[in-house]
Amino acid sequence: MISPVMPTYARAPVSFVSGKGCWLEDGNGEQWLDAGAGIAVSVLGHAHPRLVSALKSQAESVWHTSNLYRIPEQERLAAMLADSTFADTVFFTNSGAEACEAAVKTARRHYFGCGLPEKNEIIAMEGSFHGRTLGMISVSGNPKHTEGFNPLAGGFTQVAANDIEAVDNAVSERTAAIMAEPVLGEGGIIPLSDLFLKQLRELCDQREILLILDEVQCGVGRTGRLFAHEWAGIEPDIMAVGKGIGGGFPLGACLATEEAAQHMVAGTHGSTYGGNPLACRVGQEVMSIVANEEFLQDVRRRSGFLRQRLEAIVETNPEVFSGVRGSGFMLGLVCRPPNTDVIDAVFGERLLLVPGSGNVVRILPPLNMEDVNLSEVCNRISAAATKMKAKANA
Repeated sequence: MISPVMPTYARAPVSFVSGKGCWLEDGNGEQWLDAGAGIAVSVLGHAHPRLVSALKSQAESVWHTSNLYRIPEQERLAAMLADSTFADTVFFTNSGAEACEAAVKTARRHYFGCGLPEKNEIIAMEGSFHGRTLGMISVSGNPKHTEGFNPLAGGFTQVAANDIEAVDNAVSERTAAIMAEPVLGEGGIIPLSDLFLKQLRELCDQREILLILDEVQCGVGRTGRLFAHEWAGIEPDIMAVGKGIGGGFPLGACLATEEAAQHMVAGTHGSTYGGNPLACRVGQEVMSIVANEEFLQDVRRRSGFLRQRLEAIVETNPEVFSGVRGSGFMLGLVCRPPNTDVIDAVFGERLLLVPGSGNVVRILPPLNMEDVNLSEVCNRISAAATKMKAKANA
């Protein structure tokens, strides 16, 4: 008999009733250390007092009016994002997948408005992940996500990441945009090189096509810069944001330059809930904390500390781990046994991590996790590895 909740998730046998900072408490009173942050969402941990205060204050005012009317909270957050990034304008959504959908629509609408409707194809990276909508699984083309959902949406091609020649060869007169995650998240924590990102920007300029970056997982301070593309010293034309921007409250955004979005006029796109006052008020508070250079410097320092500790764990546990990769607080431990076994082992240590493709375990802690708790994360990973080795040798 099917569950009242559609069984599309393989859920772990635990539920949480409260949280504070990087700690969660289950129904039995057990404390769990959260180094997954709800898959890179809870960038300031659980029940951050400033986010709670902002949400309560807005909840006592107005929750929802729809985008038929001006929303001051939305306008303020849009201005904060525009002031902090390359963007001139922002479309708000409820999720990262919707932000990616808006990004693709913006690119296609751009060329339609320029009198070039045939320029509607998007080149994406193999191993990418842009969400679970029919359109976004069509962009990524990953069989794991597309199986059973044909026919897929057309107009998308996938090429090898970090291979500019492959991208160049895929560009045609019909290409509207190249779409990429600066760090492939679900794909296994695979950073695109700074050189490759620079080459993408140059190629887009040369071939007169748009560059879309998906920073849903790697953005909002996750890599130690406000957005990951800043490390390469480039700017996209369009960018999708989600996850961390709401600090746990559902919120996404599609950012664009004025030129790229010039044909996104009234009636071309919309959302009933997107940019509602509750979400945008929380998003403002997240931005006021994360888009601060002192905060980001501290993220870089503490993420360097975490990486050093993880490298040491790999060195002392070569039977379990073969390496560490990633950037900032978006790190992946490459596993030798199935990564599901590692997830189970750390689960036994009351530590929450996130699986990823490429037999990787993702470590995505809150950006404000303190050194003492980062050390505890590493202690629990070490303990899990020791038990796995003992079990293998028994």
